[in-house]
Amino acid sequence: MLTAKKKEFIEFMMSADVLRFGEFKTKSGRLTPYFVNTGNYKTGKQIATLGKFYAELIKETCGEEFDAMFGPAYKGIPLAAATAATLATEYDIDKPYFFNRKEVKDHGEGGSLVGYKPVDGDRVIIIEDVITAGTAIRETMPILLGSADVKVNDMFISVNRCEVGQNSEKTAIMEVKEEFGINVHSIISVADIYEYLKEQGTYGDVLENMKNYMDKYCIL
Repeated sequence: MLTAKKKEFIEFMMSADVLRFGEFKTKSGRLTPYFVNTGNYKTGKQIATLGKFYAELIKETCGEEFDAMFGPAYKGIPLAAATAATLATEYDIDKPYFFNRKEVKDHGEGGSLVGYKPVDGDRVIIIEDVITAGTAIRETMPILLGSADVKVNDMFISVNRCEVGQNSEKTAIMEVKEEFGINVHSIISVADIYEYLKEQGTYGDVLENMKNYMDKYCIL
């Protein structure tokens, strides 16, 4: 259901040129008529607003029942930082966050993780932008599980693209749940974007392309 909060988030992404329409290639190699590029957030107000959306979803979903937040390099880094700041200032939930380097540092403190150092038994939540085919999460989990004996039960993303993963009968999010036991929570879904565009009445070609794409790759 397209709520006022979801409309607000869609319009926020469009105003920041983060949600774009055209033809784009995803990490999984699919040609998609829409693309979410959180790398286009570039102002203090934008990242603060984004942190509020994520923090609200986390507060509603798991409250304080986690020990740390992980933001996968690169786009997850500012997302985790902004979310951590908002959770602390808005909800008095002061939790540590950490992220990884793409390249392992061999001087100074060394290692591939920056920020909080996980310990055995930690409940870690992941802060990411989107899931398309689940490629990124399969790269992330070995990093987390290699850092300590952590539990990862929840992941928070901007957009659920509702797309099939490696199995054509299951979405990538279903596969992530089966493989890793992770529940993925999104602020909006592709269905919300589609409904929003329909309401506007001025996106005929985009709607047709999105419907064709959703019919081919999505399970709603």
